[in-house]
Amino acid sequence: MAQWSAWLAGGGLPMTRGDSAVSLGGGRGGTDGSPSPARRCKRVIQRGPQPGIVTLGSPAARGLSPAGGTTPVGGGAEAGGGSGRRRGRAGAGHGAGPARCRPAGHVALRHRSHIYRGARARSPQSVLVAAARHATATMTHQHPALTAEQKKELSDIAQRIVAPGKGILAADESVGSMAKRLNQIGVENTEENRRLYRQILFSADSRVKKCIGGVIFFHETMYQKADDGTPFVQMIKDKGIVVGIKVDKGVVPLAGTDGETTTQGLDGLWERCAQYKKDGADFAKWRCVLKISEHTPSALAIMENANVLARYASICQQNGIVPIVEPEILPDGDHDLKRCQYVTEKVLAAVYKALSDHHIYLEGTLLKPNMVTPGHSCPTKYSPEEIAMATVTALRRTVPPAVPGVTFLSGGQSEEEASINLNAINTCPLVRPWALTFSYGRALQASALSAWRGQKDNAEAATEEFVKRAEVNGLAALGKYEGSGDNSGAA
Repeated sequence: MAQWSAWLAGGGLPMTRGDSAVSLGGGRGGTDGSPSPARRCKRVIQRGPQPGIVTLGSPAARGLSPAGGTTPVGGGAEAGGGSGRRRGRAGAGHGAGPARCRPAGHVALRHRSHIYRGARARSPQSVLVAAARHATATMTHQHPALTAEQKKELSDIAQRIVAPGKGILAADESVGSMAKRLNQIGVENTEENRRLYRQILFSADSRVKKCIGGVIFFHETMYQKADDGTPFVQMIKDKGIVVGIKVDKGVVPLAGTDGETTTQGLDGLWERCAQYKKDGADFAKWRCVLKISEHTPSALAIMENANVLARYASICQQNGIVPIVEPEILPDGDHDLKRCQYVTEKVLAAVYKALSDHHIYLEGTLLKPNMVTPGHSCPTKYSPEEIAMATVTALRRTVPPAVPGVTFLSGGQSEEEASINLNAINTCPLVRPWALTFSYGRALQASALSAWRGQKDNAEAATEEFVKRAEVNGLAALGKYEGSGDNSGAA
């Protein structure tokens, strides 16, 4: 059946003898004097006007032999001239001579004869054109398609988040992640302490409006309130900042790999997205993790995580939520800059292939990748300019310009390193069709956390530290940050 479909598209006839195609005029009739199947098919084809028929021996049919032969097909209506039995003999003289068709050839002839009967007998090419159009429409149709209004809403949200000079505050740390942060400053990991810390960030004054376009919430934070009873979601919206929500449920081992992972949380995601949208969230984040080693990331891990990200993105968009796609490549290891760039390109290429397969509206998405940096144990040190060139090159090779913005994660860099590298990326002498900005967690919060230390009297000073880092990264997103010279302190 596959051979027959290929023949329909190319106009050739799937009749072979040995390794080369035989003439349409070849073969004699039956013992009762009836014409051979080849001649019957030939006569049917000749009923229509010659310009509308793709015949054997024509350029469209040359070289097509499902059995593997590539010898140009001779004979037939084009080679023989005239009509009837006489032309059949002429055609037979051009090819391999009179020949008996294989059984597959008889089936093909009967199929073609059937197609060319009736109302379309005089226009066989129209059958092929219509079939091709139907096949194309079936292959590429989007189910269900987003409406124009849905697309505009998604695009507008994405553009607001990555407006010039703006980035994202990633305040979506899980309960376990917050435990590590609070333990570093000697604070107990309770719900109230987590609320107090988030209040420090969210109570920043209007200065953050010009440098923060979105805030990513954790589920717990989505429903917490400030001391005066104002919901955190409302506090953020009142500043003109877009509210987002982390929707994945963490990584789990991927069977059949060398310690690699995939991300869970697709079950029930549709219902959760619908509820989050009602509760004020306009974008979401989903994180997948890959690692670089001698044998990783594997093709299986890349494909699995790319498809998970695409399924998440599709569900988000159907619910009016802009998906942030985060395929993080961990900085652990001793790999150099070139190795990281290569892996980043392979991962991003797979991600955008999967997004295309799932009919994702790219103008209504954002990407949150790692910067291209060497592994933490790499002995070679690279300049911000080298990191910027490798990062932008990887993006240019993989990320479509339809994507509104790329919001980098800090990836274990110090606060100052993350800002310096972001600034270098935005001054890189390559064409950059996307907004290149930040989606930082620790690289925006480390100083604020250290200033707070769980003391109520330190809350104002901690908020000021957060605002300072937000303004610095806002400048870096514009390529206008000159640096403070302090690269200490891992973020």
